[in-house]
Order: sequence, then structure tokens, then C-alpha cells
Amino acid sequence: MNEMYDDCIALLEERGVTLKDIVDCVVYLQKDYIANIHEIDIEDIVKSVIRKREVQNALMTAINIDIQVDKGAFGNETIQNIIRVDEGLYGIDEVMAYGICNLYGSIALTNYGYIDKVKPGIIGKLNDHDAGQCNTFIDDIVGAIAAAAASKLAHSHSN
Repeated sequence: MNEMYDDCIALLEERGVTLKDIVDCVVYLQKDYIANIHEIDIEDIVKSVIRKREVQNALMTAINIDIQVDKGAFGNETIQNIIRVDEGLYGIDEVMAYGICNLYGSIALTNYGYIDKVKPGIIGKLNDHDAGQCNTFIDDIVGAIAAAAASKLAHSHSN
């Protein structure tokens, strides 16, 4: 399982995402609710989310779809173009992200909806369609991981 975790971290980094980027998103989501948030090791929480097999499966599948679209090797040209431009009514990327959120409860789903709407930090950078690579799936996966980690953090600091 460590090998799969390492593969996930490598894929994220190859696509321009660091653990710190995800940590920053978690802080963004929880800073108004947890007074001592900068004293908490949020990176360990993010890592624990990525260590879940279901998260790893979603992450690896999602990023590899983006990579195949970049290569022009996804197959059908119509669906490849829909994915490449991240067409508004194409929601499979969000559905895959929901799978991660569902592992962490309703707060993860609401956190994901919010972070997907405002697109702070790395999520906004990934969503920039002028970046030269397909990020249709990775922006949602990163948002879902951040939302799940924020949920896990919130649950551990609830009254």
C-alpha cells in the first residue's frame, strides 16, 4: 500500500500539486472555525486521506484520464474534447470527487461544493484552462481531498 501512496504523491507532483498546496486549501476551509489551526499538523491529516485505498483509486484514475486526454489517446474524439475543455455540463469529474467526500460525511460534501465554487489556491491554478495541460479531473480530486481532510480536522476539533 505504501507503493500506491507513493505513486499518488508522484502523480500529484507531476501535475504540479504539492501536499502543501492541499494543506493550504484545508486551512482555507477551516481557518474560521479552528482558532489554533496553524499549530496543527494538517499535512498528516491530508496524508491520511490519501492513504485510503478508495481515495488512491479515484486519484490515480482521475489523473490518468487527464494525462490520456493530454496525449490525445483517450479514444473517442467527442468525449476527449468535452474533457479537454471541461465542458460545463460534464459532471463526471465532480461525481468522482464525491466518492472521496462520501467517505468523510456530509461536511466533506459541503466543503467540496464550496471549494469547487470559490477555487482557492492550487484549485484555481489547476482550473485555469490556459495552463497547457488537461486538469479537468485533478482540480476536483484535489478539492475533494482537501474537503475530506478539512472534514476529518473538523470532526477531531468538534465540541
